[in-house]
Amino acid sequence: MLHKFFEEGHWFRPKRYGYGAGLPIAWQGWVLLGTFLLVVLGIAIWADDSTEPRVIALAALGIAIATGTFLAIVGKRTEGGLRWRWGRDR
Repeated sequence: MLHKFFEEGHWFRPKRYGYGAGLPIAWQGWVLLGTFLLVVLGIAIWADDSTEPRVIALAALGIAIATGTFLAIVGKRTEGGLRWRWGRDR
C-alpha cells in the first residue's frame, strides 16, 4: 500500500482565487492532511501547560518542520503547482 504514495498524480486541486491549494481530491491528500493535523495536535498536547522555554521552543520547531514538509508535498502534488490565481485559469 505504501507504493501508492509514490505514484504520479495530483492530490490537491488549486484554489480558484488567491495562492494555495484547496481540499484534497485523492485519498493520499486526505491521509497527508490528517497526518499533518495529528502531528500538530500531538505536539500541542505534548507542550500544553509547559512554561519551560526549551519545551516551547521544541514545540515551535516541530510545528515549523511539520508545516514546511506539508507545504512542500502539497506544492508538488497540487494540479498546476502553488501560484497566485485570479479565477480565470485553474
